[in-house]
Amino acid sequence: DPKLPERAVDLILLVDVYHEFDFPHEMTRAMIRALKPGGRLVLVEYRGEDPAVPIKPLHKMTVAQVRRELGVHPVTFVENIGALPRHHVLVFRKQ
Repeated sequence: DPKLPERAVDLILLVDVYHEFDFPHEMTRAMIRALKPGGRLVLVEYRGEDPAVPIKPLHKMTVAQVRRELGVHPVTFVENIGALPRHHVLVFRKQ
């Protein structure tokens, strides 16, 4: 439980964190509940598709994996910002 009040925040930024959650579905549900309508959930994760990223696969995520896991929640995928050389910056908006 992130202990955030309902409909209280505009943006939740998770940097190299989501893949570490023991209960990602429940955490995501709670974070989305805390977002205001139209609020954004942004995940920054190492690129799982890129074998050249020098980190254990356990600590990487693919775009498809993130979209599949978040796709069951009331959020819409907005974009993958490709500005970082080793990370995805995946933006989702609360519906």
